[in-house]
Amino acid sequence: MRKGTYLFTSESVSEGHPDKVCDRISDAVLDAFLTLDPQARVACETLCTTNRVVIAGEVRGPQPLVDGQGQIDKARIAEIARSCIKEIGYRQDGFHWEKVEVEVHLHAQSSDIAQGVDAAGNKDEGAGDQGIMFGFACNETEQLMPAPIYYAHNILKSLAEARHSGAEPGLGPDAKSQVTLLYENGRPMKATSIVVSTQHGETLSQDQVREIVRPHVVNVLPKGWMCPEEEFYVNPTGRFVIGGPDGDAGLTGRKIIVDTYGGASPHGGGAFSGKDPTKVDRSAAYAARYLAKNVVAAGLAERCTIQLSYAIGVAKPLSFYVDTHGTGRVDEERLATLLQELVDLRPRAIRTHLGLNRPIYARTAAYGHFGRPAEPDGGFSWERLDLVESLRGALN
Repeated sequence: MRKGTYLFTSESVSEGHPDKVCDRISDAVLDAFLTLDPQARVACETLCTTNRVVIAGEVRGPQPLVDGQGQIDKARIAEIARSCIKEIGYRQDGFHWEKVEVEVHLHAQSSDIAQGVDAAGNKDEGAGDQGIMFGFACNETEQLMPAPIYYAHNILKSLAEARHSGAEPGLGPDAKSQVTLLYENGRPMKATSIVVSTQHGETLSQDQVREIVRPHVVNVLPKGWMCPEEEFYVNPTGRFVIGGPDGDAGLTGRKIIVDTYGGASPHGGGAFSGKDPTKVDRSAAYAARYLAKNVVAAGLAERCTIQLSYAIGVAKPLSFYVDTHGTGRVDEERLATLLQELVDLRPRAIRTHLGLNRPIYARTAAYGHFGRPAEPDGGFSWERLDLVESLRGALN
C-alpha cells in the first residue's frame, strides 16, 4: 500500500454464508479422500440453495461411486455434506441438515489431465493447471496479515464462537463483516466504519442485535480503534432472519478475496476449496504466502508480494517475482534467487515441504486461509516461520 493518508476496506463472511457452506463441504469431501489415499486427486464443486445441495467434479483415488469397505460412495459423500451443515448450525425450515436433498455427481478425472500431471519415467509431476498465484505478507499485525481483513475475520469468529457456545442463541449462522481503517503514513491507525450483518432470531430487534454485536467488535479491535457511533452499521436493512442458502444460493470458490488478503494484495484468480494440492491454484498460493511471510518475519521487508506462474503438465515454475514495495532491506533479485534455493517450487516438492497430502482442508474453508497458527497435525503449515534464520544467515 502507498504512504500517506487514506482509507482501506476489507470484508469477511462467516462459515454460514452460502458460499462458505459450499467451500466447507467441498473441502470436507477432499479431506475424506485424502484420509483414505494421500495421493487422491480431487476437484470438488458444491452448489447449495433452499434445502438442496449439489456436489459435482472429478476425482481419482478411492472410488466414489462404488460401495465397499473403505470406499467413498455417494451415500458417504451425502453424509459428509449433512455433517458439515449440522456443524455450521443450520436447522431452519429452508435449510436443515436432516431435510436437505443432496445430489452427488462426481466422476473420474480426465485421462488427458492425468497424463500431464502424473510423473512418468524421467518426467517429474507437472502442475495440475496453468495459472498465476500470489502470496503476501506485511507487518501490520502480529500474524503478518493486512489489518482490515484480519479484524474482519476475527469479528465473525468471535460471533460464531458465542453462537456455538450458546452464549448468544439469538444469532444465526449467516453473517458478514466489513472493516474500514484509516491509514497514516502507510500504517493503520483506527477504524472509521464497521459494518456487520448477522442472521438473527425472529424476536430480536435491530437495536438488540446491534448491542449483541458491539462487544465482539470492540474486543477484537485494538484499544481505542472503535469507529464513531454513527459509522457503526449493524444489519443496515433492519432485518436479517431469512439467511444462508435459503436466502441466497452458494457456490464453491466465490469468496477468493475473503480467503486471501482482503484486496490488499493481487490475486491470481484461482479458488482453493475442493482442490487437492496437485492443483497449484492452491499449493503454490500457499507456498507463496509461506515465502512472503518468512521474508517479513526475518525483517528483510515490511511488505512482500510474491508471484508464481505455472503451465499444466510442467513441473518448474515459469516465473518467480518478488516485490517488497520499497520497504526491502536487501536487493530483490538476490532475495528471489535465495528463496528459490531454499524452497523447491515444483508441485510435488511443495507438497512434500509443506506436508500438504493430508486431510487438513475443511478447517481452512472459513475465516481465511492465511494468518492462522500452524497446527501440530500439519494444518496451516504454510504459516510456519522456519525459513527466518536461513534467510537472515544467507543475507548477512
